[in-house]
Amino acid sequence: MGISAQALDSVYGRSAAGVRARLERAEDSHWSAVADAETDGEGCITEWCGQKFERGLYRIVFDSDYYFVSLGLSAAYPEISVIFRMQHEADSYQIKVMLSPYSYSTYFGSNN
Repeated sequence: MGISAQALDSVYGRSAAGVRARLERAEDSHWSAVADAETDGEGCITEWCGQKFERGLYRIVFDSDYYFVSLGLSAAYPEISVIFRMQHEADSYQIKVMLSPYSYSTYFGSNN
């Protein structure tokens, strides 16, 4: 159960290490921060894997601007938000984002 995330760098064809990310949950008409993390050497965030999260609408906000500036590049998308619905508290959810300065793609998976 929990949430895992991974960021991949499509410019250099490698894991995106050092990407800051913020996990938020929708509450009424606003987003509330749940946790912050940074991708490890494999581009992964595993701190959220063992945590228990309630059902609901979540988003992960990846700070792509910070990542690309550290590489000497500028990004058209300073943040990339991936919104997803957690339908079952007992399931594990996997979110992946492939980053480039002018595009991105996402993947969502669960074990439900």
